[in-house]
Amino acid sequence: MDAPELPTQYYTFKDCLARQIIARSPSDSSSDVDDAQLDDFSSFLASEVWDILPSTLRDASYETRATVPDLETMSLDNVPPSFSDTLTSYALCPDDDGAETFLRRVLSSYAADVTAPPPPWPSTRTKECELCERDVPLTYHHLIPRSTHAKVLKRKWHPESMINSVAWLCRPCHTAVHRFARTDELARNYYTMQLLLERDEIQRWKSYAAKQRYGVKRG
Repeated sequence: MDAPELPTQYYTFKDCLARQIIARSPSDSSSDVDDAQLDDFSSFLASEVWDILPSTLRDASYETRATVPDLETMSLDNVPPSFSDTLTSYALCPDDDGAETFLRRVLSSYAADVTAPPPPWPSTRTKECELCERDVPLTYHHLIPRSTHAKVLKRKWHPESMINSVAWLCRPCHTAVHRFARTDELARNYYTMQLLLERDEIQRWKSYAAKQRYGVKRG
């Protein structure tokens, strides 16, 4: 049986562990953790403590940021000895309470990362159309059409942080998307580019549009 898929928060936590390992590694390079081992090492440490973290921390996101526990006072009594022993063995925690300090710093970085607000959508602008992949002038397509925002929030179709998400499309592709699906359908079922690209009409349009030369006048 395949192992259950881990949430994205787990991988963020592992990345925060890796950053702290790098920051705490002895500057004389005497530590046995090298670049090739860093992924395995941080994965091992993450797997040791992930399940003992409170669910409000493991499931933390921008929407649930108010439920994140106080990391300064949160009890870490149930951290397995193997976690502390491993850090000590690799000279990452030279003092007695070093493992706890190490983990609190990791958790502080993790909480900041997973509860950060989404980037302003205009900053996600691409050079190429996200549908036909041509390097042409772009418009932004509201993946959740603006006219549906009130309904989306009232019916809780999507979290508020997604409400202004956009894709950067050329004008022909932008028009095509709105031709192939109604506004409510776009809002509820096709609110990411990945979902849009699962639709047969969009795939057929993409294949066609990718071959068209921009700016060529047709008789």
